[in-house]
Amino acid sequence: MEFLCYHRDRPGSVALREELLEEHWSYMDRYAKEMIARGPTLDGDLPTGSVHIVDLPDPGAARAFAFDEPNYQAGVYRDVLLRRWRNTLGRTMWDFPGGQTGGNRYLVLGFGTGQAADLAVPPDLAVPDLDGLIAYGPLLADDGTTWLGTAALVRAPDPDTARAILTPDRYADIEVHNWQPGGRR
Repeated sequence: MEFLCYHRDRPGSVALREELLEEHWSYMDRYAKEMIARGPTLDGDLPTGSVHIVDLPDPGAARAFAFDEPNYQAGVYRDVLLRRWRNTLGRTMWDFPGGQTGGNRYLVLGFGTGQAADLAVPPDLAVPDLDGLIAYGPLLADDGTTWLGTAALVRAPDPDTARAILTPDRYADIEVHNWQPGGRR
């Protein structure tokens, strides 16, 4: 079962986050085989959150992953978004043909209810100027069928192009965050 976990940073927690960097990476190293994508969201150079997309056995394992994380335990994060997710592209961020560097990258989160939208991977021509989909899939309830939105990691020239990956009138809210691939350097 695949899960998207987005820890949002508590304001003023950058120093604590930096202090715990090795603990965080060591914790994530334990999940290297299960990792589909990972990395921080940013406001300029300041971290604002941490995205992890992982393949775990069940919702209990996903909750343990999210809430046992050292930054969460120490109070770096103010809240956690944890949802089932379906890897529509069937690959990891390391398999992205556009590589790990270059271009602007974004986390796009669309929150919706009711009739599911954007379940299929959009064709390249549907979003002009999009440099590529890194990860893409629906956000689902624990039952694995109830649609709650869509999440994507994209390389695009700007936030508006990244946002265009989703059908705007199908979502109560769409968030776009600057994102960079994470892990040990």
